[in-house]
Amino acid sequence: MPQISNEIKNEIKKRRTFAIISHPDAGKTTLTEKFLLYGGAINTAGSVKGKATSKHAVSDWMEIEKERGISVTSSVLQFNYDGYCINILDTPGHQDFSEDTYRTLMAADSAVMVIDASKGVEAQTRKLFKVCTMRHIPIFTFINKMDREAMDTFELLDDIEQELGIATCPVNWPIGSGKNFKGVYDRAEKEVELFSDTKKGTTHGEVRKVKFNDPEIAWLIEDSQRVQLEEEIELQDGAGAEFDQELVSRGELSPVFFGSALTNFGVETFLRHFLKMTSPPLPRNADKGGIDPMEEPDFSAFVFKIQANMNKAHRDRIAFMRICSGEFEAGMEVYHMQGGRKVRLSQPQQMMASERKIIDKAYGGDIIGVFDPGIFSIGDTLTASAERFAYEGIPTFAPEHFARVRQVDTMKRKQFIKGISQIAQEGAIQIFQEYNTGMEEIIVGVVGVLQFDVLKYRLENEYNVEIRMDSLPYEYIRWIENEDVDMAKLTGTSDMKKVKDLRDRPLLLFVNEWSIRMTQERNEGLILSEFGR
Repeated sequence: MPQISNEIKNEIKKRRTFAIISHPDAGKTTLTEKFLLYGGAINTAGSVKGKATSKHAVSDWMEIEKERGISVTSSVLQFNYDGYCINILDTPGHQDFSEDTYRTLMAADSAVMVIDASKGVEAQTRKLFKVCTMRHIPIFTFINKMDREAMDTFELLDDIEQELGIATCPVNWPIGSGKNFKGVYDRAEKEVELFSDTKKGTTHGEVRKVKFNDPEIAWLIEDSQRVQLEEEIELQDGAGAEFDQELVSRGELSPVFFGSALTNFGVETFLRHFLKMTSPPLPRNADKGGIDPMEEPDFSAFVFKIQANMNKAHRDRIAFMRICSGEFEAGMEVYHMQGGRKVRLSQPQQMMASERKIIDKAYGGDIIGVFDPGIFSIGDTLTASAERFAYEGIPTFAPEHFARVRQVDTMKRKQFIKGISQIAQEGAIQIFQEYNTGMEEIIVGVVGVLQFDVLKYRLENEYNVEIRMDSLPYEYIRWIENEDVDMAKLTGTSDMKKVKDLRDRPLLLFVNEWSIRMTQERNEGLILSEFGR
């Protein structure tokens, strides 16, 4: 059995790969930019909405993102800091793009949850959180926007515990909020970090630390704030959860930090603690058991995202993959499990939003994009190991909205099919056809309604095809698990529709939930599933 070299082991040990999740507008993209500022990847952070400066967020690249000031696709950013090599997966906060986020979480080892201090846990955070708990990944909480009026600190912690069902352990504690925000108190070091505004946080900013028992503190913090802080800390020490690294690693306890991403306060403190509390890349499940990056010498990876047309001039497709073990070298030949053949991975790159740099090497834990000639699908495994294995697949989430889509100009049939098929392969939409027809009638299913806008926008801008969409009343979809089902003989309810997906797998669409039960009762032995494999 070949041994893994120490050089590769050391590279993998340096890696930290995490996703940032939040509700829209909690400040996730701003926080990502501040991390990059510390890693020296950018010199000034541009305000995301472009009000204070004319720049758009570094991590948003699609035109529609710049127009609306939201992140539509997950982007991948890498930087070095303090001896670590950090891969950040920035995910769309908008609920209509949650499926992209679900898949991205499959590629991360931990998650940073950003919460708006004035709003607490919001709907979208709840949904994403479920995916984290499903995978038991460690969750770190950054409570943002402390420089604005915030909810009571205990209420915020209680909100996280109640809503998300996870215990919290504040690593630091805020002193005031809004105009009275003075800084944070570090519970372990028993010192105060003082807040000073840094021109909208475009620069590093000086952090001043003073021991809590230092007489100078009286000059820096008002008496009433000092008394309140002492009372709150005493209460927290008595009633709150103790820090326990093992519980954090199992995703059962979330360390909490307070700060302001916009003014760059508390971000570096958070980053330092976070890097100490997270682990290097962990083993992944495959059909032959767990694959441990510290023991498996050969390269292996899985595809978690496909993105077409990132570069308008080149009309290209990039397959993003998470390297799970070994060392990647540009141009290497690997075995594509699902395709059943060897492929050469060409033009490997790492992203800084739409700016790319070609790379020579990457290691377990890294995220890379490779040129995809149209052969990869989400969930595919690539390996250089002589012993073939496949990583466990990424589930397809059931769409909740459906529309019939057709092109306006019938002469543009070819572009229409190409465009809609490519966008479907990225996983942004799912395509279905009427059970006994070809591609002339296409039904599109999406998780969130805004995906329809993106589809229309992209078909017009990238493929020069105008479409008409008629929304359909269906809200529920079920995959048929039985292998030998005769669709013609299936008897359902009047609101049921028989369709098939791109792989010719049979599916049923329903308007009402009760129709699903009725259909199962009328067809003995019929097995319906909510997830597609």
